[in-house]
Amino acid sequence: MGTMISKGADVVAFLKDQHEQIKSLCEEVEATAGEDRRRAFLSLRRLLAVHETAEEEIVHPAVRRALSDGATIVDARLGEERAAKKVLAELEKLDVDSEQFEAMFQGLYDSVVVHADSEEREEFVQLASVLKPARLERMRKAVQFAESIAPTRPHAGIETVAGNLLAGPFAAMVDRTRDVFSARKH
Repeated sequence: MGTMISKGADVVAFLKDQHEQIKSLCEEVEATAGEDRRRAFLSLRRLLAVHETAEEEIVHPAVRRALSDGATIVDARLGEERAAKKVLAELEKLDVDSEQFEAMFQGLYDSVVVHADSEEREEFVQLASVLKPARLERMRKAVQFAESIAPTRPHAGIETVAGNLLAGPFAAMVDRTRDVFSARKH
């Protein structure tokens, strides 16, 4: 269950590609049931967790620095990310075939699509217009590295660079251990 591979050469293309992968996994969760749905949901949860961590550590700080309204844009996205992490944590506790899961998941899916579209429109396009291509390529490499060591489960309340750097390594270790034991049970 590794992070999905993106072919994007720069950070914008890379993250937009991951947004498409996230939407595809959401569709898979909706279209399946039972063990297939559980597997699709776990893949989605993992991709969302590592993707958001990398954005919080690499992209959001760059947006804050590079754009005149960057702080406002980032604060709005962080609020959305925090809310999504809470919903993901609640969904983990539910039977994937229950009506409660389906209703709560539909709300998450809708918010994830709105969030991704907002990031692409308000952050990515503007970053691409103000940063040099070489910088955007370096940011992609930094995002890939951040994803490789990120927690694999959502952790609401850790949406800052400092929070990720302080709690992230421990959370990642615990998450990856839990992932191994969860995989053995199924």
